[in-house]
Amino acid sequence: GGGADAGPLPFEVEILNATGINTEHFEFSPVYYEGGVVYVSSRYESGPVDKKLGERYFELFYARLDGNHMPYNPRNFSNQINTPKHEGPVAFSADANKIYFSRNNYERGVPKVNAQGQIVMKIYAADRGPYDWENITELPFNSDDYSCMHPALSADGRRLFFASNMPGGYGGMDLYFVEKRADSWSRPINLGPDINTSGNEVFPFLHPSGVLFFASNGHPGYGGLDLFMIDISGNIWSKLRNLGPPFNSAQDDISLILDAEGKRGFFASDRPGGLGKDDIYAFKAAEPIMEEVKDLNIPVQLIVFDERSGERIDGAQIRVFRRSNDGFIDNGQFYDIELLPSGPGGELIMKLVRKNPDEMQAPMAVTNYNGEAELSLLSGQNYLIFASKDGFESAELYLSTLEKQGAETLRIPLKPLACAEVRGTVTVQKFNKRVPNAVVHILNKCTGEILKVRTDAEGEFESCLPPGCDYEIQVEKEGYTKGVQELSTRSLPAGAKKKVEILINPIAENILREPIREGSVIVLENIFYDFNQWSIRESAAQELDALARIMKQYPSMEIELIAHTDSRGTEEYNLELSLKRAEAAKAYLVERGIEPHRIRAFGYGESQLRNHCRDGVECSEEEHAYNRRTEVVVTHIDEPVQVQYRSPNSGNDPR
Repeated sequence: GGGADAGPLPFEVEILNATGINTEHFEFSPVYYEGGVVYVSSRYESGPVDKKLGERYFELFYARLDGNHMPYNPRNFSNQINTPKHEGPVAFSADANKIYFSRNNYERGVPKVNAQGQIVMKIYAADRGPYDWENITELPFNSDDYSCMHPALSADGRRLFFASNMPGGYGGMDLYFVEKRADSWSRPINLGPDINTSGNEVFPFLHPSGVLFFASNGHPGYGGLDLFMIDISGNIWSKLRNLGPPFNSAQDDISLILDAEGKRGFFASDRPGGLGKDDIYAFKAAEPIMEEVKDLNIPVQLIVFDERSGERIDGAQIRVFRRSNDGFIDNGQFYDIELLPSGPGGELIMKLVRKNPDEMQAPMAVTNYNGEAELSLLSGQNYLIFASKDGFESAELYLSTLEKQGAETLRIPLKPLACAEVRGTVTVQKFNKRVPNAVVHILNKCTGEILKVRTDAEGEFESCLPPGCDYEIQVEKEGYTKGVQELSTRSLPAGAKKKVEILINPIAENILREPIREGSVIVLENIFYDFNQWSIRESAAQELDALARIMKQYPSMEIELIAHTDSRGTEEYNLELSLKRAEAAKAYLVERGIEPHRIRAFGYGESQLRNHCRDGVECSEEEHAYNRRTEVVVTHIDEPVQVQYRSPNSGNDPR
């Protein structure tokens, strides 16, 4: 897992076994509800038994809290929701009129496979009726192929957090959230590598302060599942913190909840000394525990102004990216992928180019009428701050908070654009298909100058054209007819945006089925493996992330991954090293959700050097690095082609 601050909190925490509700069976996952707690237990004396657990099925119980915040006198929570299956854990809306719960077949938060080899665990919602819960409905992101469980709701009800082993995560169970849309939910968003690991992350709980608590066995800890917290309220998250003893033990410690003030709450553990299996424990802390991750931030004030006039710029969008130690921005949001031909052999090189601001994630802040914006950034990090505004060139600024303690003010000048921003797409006529890697020539009829650009992996290109001229845009791509379009910037003010779509026709239809040709070789230059190493450097994962994006875009694409080494070391050693490198790259892609059968991994060792650096030849580190590369050979691609007829007069983009 990633780094986490560990060790007990710096103040006293007292824990007590909630003996009023614990039994020799399982008790876990308490949540606050109507002056008490609703929790999960297998305490029924009669009813069906889960053969795997040797216990009755999990059901939901309710117990009131006494004056000492201790639960007592438990009773069945709901006849409608309790069934002869496992129920729980649950989450309630702030007004307690809606419940979310998981219903499934599982043990200790880890899914069990049913007779058909499927794991069916799903999250349901229900509304409070006059007598019981009603309108039980399944949420739209559930699936028969993977599990969704452990719902937790943000205080405003806009975000639902849960645990899932859906494909495309970091391994095991990961934490995800969905955002409320008018009458539905967004698609699930993975909480990313600060939180998720190749182990299991389960039992999320979001405190009203914006601190997320969860259990994990993938980050360093005390043994079994441990409890962690991280402040996700701001635009930059705090460092992850292991809660340490007495919350964490050598056993499994799970399902923590915390009251609004942050000093009292409950969690569950199967540590020795309880009444048996998982027990619920109450705790009381001398100070609010979530404050321990709230105060690591440094306030930063940004002032954005016009470089020429010095006037402040309002409405400038500010985006902040974290940079890894080797200067890379660990964020697929920041780069687009271009495949550029290199050399006569038809090799393609993958290049990462910065996206347009409006294709990135939403800005973290927008400057006010006075050109100012306030940010709160973590100490001990390197950042790239990116400012953009229509009509201006974007600006990037590096900021390090490694040595900084107090507040910081940054001034960011933006240069007014002296040209019109043209964004084009190259599309196949009649087919809703974009054309990647097409050559676009833009002829300026005032000066006779020709500008050459290429479409990226999504079939898009952009250019900044001086105002007051007429232009002709020509598009060429092997296997297609030429596309031509006229464009004028005479009536466009500087800084204006103009969209164009250029249509081209395939000479033969099978070209459409291969947006990237079978047999194409894509060279991943920047997956630098250190000499001798086969694990992938953090920043090098960029290109593999980009490759995963292309493979998701073209689900029929199958590849061979071939790793090459430099000539240092013996041939046998290099052969083995290159195979390990290729397998590490394959494992990385599979972790990103690419099916394993689509990737074959090979190691060629030093058998195919690209330069003169053989054994015994003096070479610089750069020259050796040029030989350490990973090549991707496209062995199969056959995309279904959708015909999209347009009405002749519309001319509009059909998407």
